[in-house]
Formats: sequence, C-alpha cells, structure tokens
Amino acid sequence: MTDDQTLRIALAGGGAFGAKHAAALGRIKGVEVAAVVSSTLESARNFAAEQGIGRGVATLEEVLAMDDIDAVILATPTPMHAAQTLACLEAGKHVQTEIPLAASLTDAEACLGAQQRTGLVAMVGHTRRFNPSHQWVRRRVQAGDFNIQQMDVQTYFFRRTNLNALGQPRSWTDHLLWHHAAHTVDLFAYQTGSPIVQANAVQGPIHPQLGIAMDMSIQLRAENGALCTLSLSFNNDGPLGTFFRYIGDTGTYVARYDDLATGKDEPIDVRGVDVSMDGIELQDREFVAAIREGREPNASIAQVMPCYRTLAALEEQLDAVSARRAAR
Repeated sequence: MTDDQTLRIALAGGGAFGAKHAAALGRIKGVEVAAVVSSTLESARNFAAEQGIGRGVATLEEVLAMDDIDAVILATPTPMHAAQTLACLEAGKHVQTEIPLAASLTDAEACLGAQQRTGLVAMVGHTRRFNPSHQWVRRRVQAGDFNIQQMDVQTYFFRRTNLNALGQPRSWTDHLLWHHAAHTVDLFAYQTGSPIVQANAVQGPIHPQLGIAMDMSIQLRAENGALCTLSLSFNNDGPLGTFFRYIGDTGTYVARYDDLATGKDEPIDVRGVDVSMDGIELQDREFVAAIREGREPNASIAQVMPCYRTLAALEEQLDAVSARRAAR
C-alpha cells in the first residue's frame, strides 16, 4: 500500500476503548474509520454518529465481507479476542487486537499460527510499549545510561461489582492475570531486553459471585538478573490505575501512564519523545505504518507470545495450589 492511498479501518467495539481508538485514528493522516461494529446495530449506529464514522453495522462478519475494508481494530470483550483475531486474518484483513490477545495459551498460539500462514500484520495492544514515559526509560536503557535492577508495579482498581470503565454492567468478567498482568509481564521483558526465566504467583480468595481472584501478587526474574514485583487488586479503594517504579543503577523513575517523574517525584518532560502524548494514538500509528511499509509491527503477535507463555505458566501454578487446597 502506498502512502497516498487511504487506509480504511473498521472498529469492532463501541465502548470506552473503541472511542479512544476512534479519536486516535482521526489524528492519523490517510486513515479513515469506515465502519464500526458494536453489541447491537442501534449502538453501532449511535457510536458511528457520535464519532463521525461512516457506517454502523450489526456484525463483524459483515465487516469482514467488505472489500473496501483493509484492517480491523478489535476493542471487544476479552473472551471474543482470539476468535475474532482468527476471523479477521482468515478474511484477509490486517488486525490489531486490544490486550489481551487471548485468555489461554492455546488460543494465543492459534492466532500466531494464523498470522504466520497469512503473512498479514497482526498486532496486540500492549500500550505500555508506546507510552512516552516508558519509551523515555527504554531509550536510556538502550543507550547504556540506565540498567533496570527492579521494577515495582502496582495495578489497582476498585471493581467489586462487574462494571466496565464507564461504570456500566459488563456481560463478561475481567481478569487480573490474563488481562492486567499482561501489560507488566510483557513490559518487563521488553524494557530489560532479557527473557523471563522465573515466574511465581499467589492469589487471594475467589470472589463468590465473579468467580475470579480479586488480589494477586507476581514475582518475575529476567535472565540478566533484573527483578519485577507486581501487585494487582480489584479491592483497592484509592488511586486507580497502574504505577511503575523503575529502580536502576543510575536513578529511579516512576511512570504513570504517559507521565514520568524521578523517584523524588520531580517531573520529567517527555513531550518530545514522540509525535503524541497519547499511547493509544502511538500504538495505532505503529499499526498503520506497519501495514503501509509491509513490515512486522512493534507488539506483533510473535513479539508478545513470550508474555502469554509466562501467563500460562503462572496460571498452572495457581491452579495447582487451588487443586491441592480442594483435595484437603
């Protein structure tokens, strides 16, 4: 595809993240959001009208049958991600899937196999690779000016009922391991430039209605000796989100999404790191550029697969402990 051709992208998911992608794509030259799919045809049409998108359609299958759609961005519920990724690739569409790619290693490996068969661009929304704050740290590491000795990460929400980011009821249940831990597990290996060789996890009680652990603790060690400690909770009634503390040999840095500070809370200006301060926009720009240039994107399925293999190993640990407790 040449630079002067309009790239026509369909968006699946008319929720909070769908709106973020719609806004981001609107700032990228030569891109048109040509269609949107949501949970119902009515909601798709309403979302299309709100976001200035050409068409609201009822199903992803309709989108995949459209000859004028080049690519699809999936901002749908987690349980749909793997099957929809496979459907997009089999239909000949480039695809970007919001994190997580899948909720099982088997499904993630199937997506990798489909990408390798088709040769299409297939990317996963591991946004932390693109946030200017984390890019700034990565550049220091790559320049040899900073070596990560430990990452201390807190991922905290207050979700004792099944609501989404807009406070609306969810039809599916979120997951600390397969969704939220995926951000940090991938980022740790990416930032240190070293594969994860040891991983341990413990979790708190299973919620009687939601059927998931509401608290979890994960420890990671990279081959180069760097450590990561990750605390996750849906029980935190306080500041919400994910906070990354990079402890290194020449400094300490704290990243809060697109903002960065020293360990003494002195702000670091990261506005010049990239063309935008919006991590979602930078992620979408990479997707578009990879399609135009016919290359593998940063955060391709192949690149993030080690993360999902680590998550599967952690799940095995947790399941084994639960089975031993049940047998007592």
